[in-house]
Amino acid sequence: MQYDFIFHNPTKMYFGKSALENLKEELKHYGQTIMLAYGKGAIKKIGLYDELMKIFKDAGKNVVEFSGIMPNPTAAKVREGIKLVRDNNVDFILAVGGGSTMDCVKAVSMGAANDVDFWEHFYMNYNIPEKMIPYGTVVTMVGTGSEMDGGSVITNEDVKIKTGVVYPNMLPAFSILNPKYTFSLSKFQMVSGICDMMSHIMEQYFSESDEDNVSDDLSEALMKNIIKNAYISVENPEDYNARGNIMWAASLALNTLLSCSKKGDWEVHNIEHQISAYYDVTHGMGLAAISPSYYRHIMDYGLSKFKKFATNVFGVNPDGKTDKEIALEGIDKLEEFFKNIGATTKLSELGVTNAEELDKIAETCFVSESAYKVMTADDIKTILRNAL
Repeated sequence: MQYDFIFHNPTKMYFGKSALENLKEELKHYGQTIMLAYGKGAIKKIGLYDELMKIFKDAGKNVVEFSGIMPNPTAAKVREGIKLVRDNNVDFILAVGGGSTMDCVKAVSMGAANDVDFWEHFYMNYNIPEKMIPYGTVVTMVGTGSEMDGGSVITNEDVKIKTGVVYPNMLPAFSILNPKYTFSLSKFQMVSGICDMMSHIMEQYFSESDEDNVSDDLSEALMKNIIKNAYISVENPEDYNARGNIMWAASLALNTLLSCSKKGDWEVHNIEHQISAYYDVTHGMGLAAISPSYYRHIMDYGLSKFKKFATNVFGVNPDGKTDKEIALEGIDKLEEFFKNIGATTKLSELGVTNAEELDKIAETCFVSESAYKVMTADDIKTILRNAL
């Protein structure tokens, strides 16, 4: 373990079929008014909304609803939530849904608790929030890992920027995970989440330090587990064991455990975020389309790690092959996996085709200084065109 690190994750996780039974007890620690935040109503279709409202009633809580949170939540939606919190003196927020709902709630929590413009102060100038409205999560869609991390990604449509921040004091107080809540997801949503969690792991794995280390070994084990259970889940979306493994893997992928003694890359995410600022593509599908092109582009700069990925994760036979041939075969296997589970592997399939806009995306993309190769705008243009 070459680099020093601090690991601290205070989020309490309730996992399994009985996980929701813990909510009433948790709510005793907070005030009278709860804001229930969710998306476009899927929680009502699966009966979860009614269960939550009964728990709130039994706990004697007042409820304010903040609904309609969209994929790729916008700054405007965050401001709507901030106003609701302030107007109703909300004491606690419960985010119910997937990563978009959780990310939006984190931004609302920061913005409502501090007398600043949330976008400029936290997302542009990277000031750690002094205060937070406490919040918890009930997860119905897996992939982002937002239920166990301090990250939040928001899109500002006015300036065409989608960006994320990670703050150590922005983690949920608790998270409730029941794999059954994911059974109703469409295949598209499920696969998108799987691609997202794989990308989270790869962003940390394909970075220094490259000496043998626990973090990389954990990453390889998680990737192999996700691949195995992804195929099972595609075949049988209600396989509780497979969905449970995927749900827990998503949390472990981004709770900072895998980043210990790792620099992290995150350029694939930077590129996808900027694409989404222009095209509003589904995050996981965008990552699946970009990843093979990006990794082929930087492979030579971290060849030993890409070789290790090929042999240890995808079981590539190295006999009679050069290191570069082994590494390329591993990336080919990654792309094949994405295709096999139904992911979109070409940007053109997501409607990303405008050459002029691709250049704007490349020129305005955030650049990671900790990648194997620090990108230039020309590098990103090449990657985008190869991903079409």
